[in-house]
Amino acid sequence: MRKFSITLICFLSFCCAFKAQQKLPINLEKSTIQWIGEYTFYFGGHEGTINLLDGYFIKTNEKISGGKFTVDMTSLRSTDIDKEEARKNLDDHLKAPDFFDVKKYPKAYLNITKVDYHENNTVRMEADFTIKGITKSINFRATLDYKNRTLKTKFKIDRRRWNVNYTSKMRDGAISDAIGFIVEISL
Repeated sequence: MRKFSITLICFLSFCCAFKAQQKLPINLEKSTIQWIGEYTFYFGGHEGTINLLDGYFIKTNEKISGGKFTVDMTSLRSTDIDKEEARKNLDDHLKAPDFFDVKKYPKAYLNITKVDYHENNTVRMEADFTIKGITKSINFRATLDYKNRTLKTKFKIDRRRWNVNYTSKMRDGAISDAIGFIVEISL
């Protein structure tokens, strides 16, 4: 009887833990990622968008505790150039091997590994970010809007950590090693 009671308690504990965790798929049509690349020695640069292929948050005990997202690197597009040919040239260059090598690495991944809650619906997230097959840890602050079911964040990464090593031949035209992201994820 004692073994049965212990087995029952373990089973119920497992069921409660399993039930307390929930997968929340994101709304791909309402979720956006904007990227920003700047010049090093003067103001200006380029910006654009990139799409998510899929993603979800993990909710544990009524709080976001993790998540996984797949970024479609083939959707990389600049939005600051009006002339079609010039825009296409920049987009092709960003997709080339000296930047993101999109043909070889068509997807990037973000896996949220830790969420620390602060006041005013602000969280600090730690994540593993995989670009060009290289995974590095990043962290960033985000704001949760429970009413509108969104998460908003801005962060920068050092592109060299992922072997995005393009360098301009002109010193004055050098691009920053930092790439900025403005992200809004909707459920």
